[in-house]
Amino acid sequence: MPELPAGISVLPVTGLPEFGPGDDLAAAVASTASWLADGDVVVVTSKVVSKVEGRLVRIEPGTDREVARQRAIDGETVRTVARRGPLKIVQTPQGWVVAAAGIDASNVASDSLVLLPEDGDASARRLRARLRELAGVDVAVVVSDTFGRTWREGLTDVAVGSAGITALDDHRGAVDAHGNRLETTRVAVVDELASAADLVKGKLAGVPVAVVRGLPLQRPDGDADEGTRPLVRLPADDLFPYGTRDLVGSRAPAADLAPRAGGAAAAAAAFRVASAALPEFPVVLRHGGEDDDVVDVHLPDAVTTTSALNLGALVGVALVQLHAEGWATRWEPVATAGGTSLVGRLWVGTSH
Repeated sequence: MPELPAGISVLPVTGLPEFGPGDDLAAAVASTASWLADGDVVVVTSKVVSKVEGRLVRIEPGTDREVARQRAIDGETVRTVARRGPLKIVQTPQGWVVAAAGIDASNVASDSLVLLPEDGDASARRLRARLRELAGVDVAVVVSDTFGRTWREGLTDVAVGSAGITALDDHRGAVDAHGNRLETTRVAVVDELASAADLVKGKLAGVPVAVVRGLPLQRPDGDADEGTRPLVRLPADDLFPYGTRDLVGSRAPAADLAPRAGGAAAAAAAFRVASAALPEFPVVLRHGGEDDDVVDVHLPDAVTTTSALNLGALVGVALVQLHAEGWATRWEPVATAGGTSLVGRLWVGTSH
């Protein structure tokens, strides 16, 4: 059985100054929380980490702050997952899927915006090493940020960086008290620590650091500290890679496609899905040649206005399906003069 704590305590670190670029965060924590002990978990808000690391965007005089924020969001966006009006849910370079790329406009001067740390795990490792150097303590460090959650209202803090602690407590393969083998249970320990710490930090109290004490730490093996990387859900496991509205918008044709194995099979599968949704719109697919990334689309009967409209509906659904599966596409209609049944050619691959 895993070791359970007799109880834990969550302690705010009060009296810390306002931080700016270049400040020694670890020195301030070590001097203010001289009571730090081995095995503690130091939880630090990402905003403070970003400030001392200079992850700030200055807003030029005369520039609207919201305009500057939207530009900053675009600059920190790898992929737009969903949008509604000015709200954007995006994937950041760090791999997080979060509203507004995690860019914060609160608790910072009106001429600045705060970005997420460039590498929260590296930030946590540096802070942990510095605390060991200054205070002689072996602590774990969690860098936290406030995220919304799918299907639930309200915000909570989660980990965007960690060091000295295993991020996921993996129970797969264990057997519960009723003899059931656990198949999928992995507990995001660092997220739970981030949320617990936020109860004493708060959003308006000006307390950016808290300490969780009494939790038996599950340490990474040797030097293999992956930080929060195991928390990033890989595309293959992501059931919701796009918001519905934005998936339709993602159909913009790719000007330059790189080959990707399995294109013809993926296109055929997408048209099967489309045909199941729109069974009254039949088409015939033919491989476009030796290349696996070209598929010819034919109509089984003469082209009429009705069949052309039906084809457009079917191709549209198929393209959405392909993009949901992570493919880039380019559709080119073909003139139907001369009695040919060929109506279009579909390229399937990946964007450069």
